Amino acid sequence: MTVSPSAPAADLSKLRINRDDPPPAVKRALGRVLWLVAAAVVIIAVVVVLGRRGAVVPVQVVTVTTSGGGGAARGGTGAVAVVANGYVVARTKAAVSAKIPGRLAVLNVSEGSRLQQGDIIARLDNADYAAAVGEAEAGLASAKATLIEAQSDRDQMQRDFVRVRDIHAQNPNLVSPQDIENAESRARQAEARFGAQSARVDAAGAALRVAQANLENTYIRAPFSGTVLRKEAEVGEVVAPSVGGGLTRGAVVTMADLATLEVEVDVNEAYIARVHGGQQARITLDAYPDTAFRGTVRQVVPTADRQRATVQVKVAIVDRDPRILTEMGAKVEFLEAPRAAPAGTTQPVERPRIIVPAEAVRSENGRNVVWIVRDGRLQSRDVDAGPVSGNFREIRSGLSGGEQLLVGGVETPKEGQRVKTAP
Repeated sequence: MTVSPSAPAADLSKLRINRDDPPPAVKRALGRVLWLVAAAVVIIAVVVVLGRRGAVVPVQVVTVTTSGGGGAARGGTGAVAVVANGYVVARTKAAVSAKIPGRLAVLNVSEGSRLQQGDIIARLDNADYAAAVGEAEAGLASAKATLIEAQSDRDQMQRDFVRVRDIHAQNPNLVSPQDIENAESRARQAEARFGAQSARVDAAGAALRVAQANLENTYIRAPFSGTVLRKEAEVGEVVAPSVGGGLTRGAVVTMADLATLEVEVDVNEAYIARVHGGQQARITLDAYPDTAFRGTVRQVVPTADRQRATVQVKVAIVDRDPRILTEMGAKVEFLEAPRAAPAGTTQPVERPRIIVPAEAVRSENGRNVVWIVRDGRLQSRDVDAGPVSGNFREIRSGLSGGEQLLVGGVETPKEGQRVKTAP
């Protein structure tokens, strides 16, 4: 068969297989999957946004109350003038240490032990000091015996001198003047030896007292009547008046007189004019927040802390209670005495004070703002707030009482945000 040269050649390029291009069915399936994923992302985003808008956030609130009017207050009388935080401390407290260095041999107390002044707390290893006392006692006894001999010799020399002198007075030819001088010299020498030995006896007595004092220093005694708060050393440890490093301990025990417990608080200097000596106070311990104890201001320390702008106030605890322990956290409310009624009136005129937790007041753009919870939503309100004192602030204006203030649960509150109060 013969092929004509003018016939067109066959296009074989169309027979090539493109292995990189997926089949049309796969393309359609992949498109549907992408559309479904995009729709799901959009739906989830919408749900999250709507959920955030409609979510109810649990928050902590505090109800604003006013103090004033001269009425009675729990645990004392009068309105609250200032609130401050501090700690329970003992006015009489000491870290008792040894007067001399040594190894602790005996420890007679433990935490909570009651001691009277002079009771032995501990004893150091004192065998060498006891031996020194024995040696000093022997030295004193020997000196006293020698003194007796010197005294006897002195008396004999004096008698011999008197005898020679009397004989010479009766008959000068029997005793020469030289014999009288020799007898007198021996008497004076005996007197001098007696005096020197008396001084040696005094020195031996002083050495004995020093040895006894050193031995007594090995006994660690209570400087006052009180209670042991904690042990600082154990038997076998080396103790010294001051810590010298290594295994050396300073104090043996820390003790305090619990009858002198009081509360030390730092009052902001902006409010110190409202505090004075003898003022009544109400004390609430962090450990027992539902119990109030009466107190009185014992001292306003006559100096201020320039770094913190506070003045320390010491409040004596009137209501003694065994539950009150040193170093407990405490809140003190200083109470104002009711003011006298002005002439022609029957009720005293006092400006009600509003004191709120410091965390309820926020600073926003140079303004003091509180967030009020009303009808389940947040509302901001500008207030005039005083400085912080005891984690509280006085609100001079902006609140009237009864409002619920946000104190926790929302870091960045927004106007109209839905919230609910949590217990």
